[in-house]
Amino acid sequence: MATISKYKKKDGALSYTGQIRIRRKGVIIHTEAFTHTKLAIVKAWAKKREAELAEPGAIEAMSQSITVGQVLRWYLDFSERAGRSKASTINFLMGQGIASLDAYRLTVDDCIAHAQSRKPAKPPTILQDFIWLRLAMNAYRVAKSAPVASQSVEDAMTLLKASRAISEPMKRTRRPALGELDRLMDYFTRGDGRADIPMGEVMLFALFSGRREAEICRLRREDRDGDRILVRDMKHPKGVRDTWVYLTDEAIAIIDRQPGGALYFPYNPRSVSAAFQRARNFLEIDGLRFHDLRHECASWLFELGWDIPRVAQVTGHQSWATLQRYVHLRDRGVTDKYAGWRWRP
Repeated sequence: MATISKYKKKDGALSYTGQIRIRRKGVIIHTEAFTHTKLAIVKAWAKKREAELAEPGAIEAMSQSITVGQVLRWYLDFSERAGRSKASTINFLMGQGIASLDAYRLTVDDCIAHAQSRKPAKPPTILQDFIWLRLAMNAYRVAKSAPVASQSVEDAMTLLKASRAISEPMKRTRRPALGELDRLMDYFTRGDGRADIPMGEVMLFALFSGRREAEICRLRREDRDGDRILVRDMKHPKGVRDTWVYLTDEAIAIIDRQPGGALYFPYNPRSVSAAFQRARNFLEIDGLRFHDLRHECASWLFELGWDIPRVAQVTGHQSWATLQRYVHLRDRGVTDKYAGWRWRP
């Protein structure tokens, strides 16, 4: 049990110190103390620390040391088929100051200091740091039975959310107008002179299949089975997994006219993204992202009168709740935005 002592400072104010000593076979193997002007806070600290130190392996861990960066590296290696966004964020964190700190002694203040150092990054971006940091710390704690300070990350996230320093991103509602798509297709048909990627074909396939650029560039001919295709390493909220999806008639027409080869679109997804951004900026089309084409596909299918299960078979969503946001589009009546569009396959 902790012992609590009361002291009077020179100015007459009272101070309380809680001290924990752990003995084994009559020998003190661990000692620590905490001082505060409020007795209740010292008692709460003592109760919390006694519970933590009672956990199996906690005392042994006090003599160990592992940095937050090492925990992150372990988690990246431990995770199977980490997605690009996940790997990118974790690699970024390993280069930040917080990575050099002791994972066993990481404090709430350390986490908040990291959040402050990330400005002017936006709250949703900073949130991603803490999501992966929390997952890495929790996974290491469970897998290694090591009392790393995962609770400090949890507590810091509570405070940062309350102060709006971190937050969920706003749901995007940006849809491309037919005129914008016409301008992009005209641009890609002429060619921008910097790449050999047939961006018009890639963009049309994204529009009518709902696939992300990385998924498009991984589609293999051998994985096609009629009107469906296997999307390897498809991104899902809890990781990546191989997923069968159905192709719309338009998407089938596009891939059927691609040149032979193991891959339908044998291009670097980063180059695809860069080419799309370059065209968008040149044409001064404000705020449109390649990923918006995926949302546009779902919106279009709902406007055609498709129900959630059928749309999910195309988009690959495992949770229908994600698609609920599009259901209201059917209230406008069945309509086909791309009827008669000159670029429609």
